[in-house]
Amino acid sequence: MFVLGNILFAVARVLDTLLTLYFWVVIISALLTWVRPDPYNPVVRTLNALTEPVLYRIRKWLPFTYISGLDLSPIVVLVAIQLVQAIVVRSLFQYAAML
Repeated sequence: MFVLGNILFAVARVLDTLLTLYFWVVIISALLTWVRPDPYNPVVRTLNALTEPVLYRIRKWLPFTYISGLDLSPIVVLVAIQLVQAIVVRSLFQYAAML
């Protein structure tokens, strides 16, 4: 049973790392909207390609996140990431520790 626990621990660790990385990608993307970088820059294009599908869905499902020119959809995404880390990832860590 300890092998299953180790695999579950590794999955939880990878998921936690990916969520943390995406958290910072969303923050950097939101900060870049304040300075209007070159849209043809490869870094900016990559950040937009990573964040825009999620942010677009949030704006579509929750139209009140875009209020008079202020886009609050990154905040919704950041809160969702924190909730997933607090609930799902911690539960996986605890379950892996029990095995």
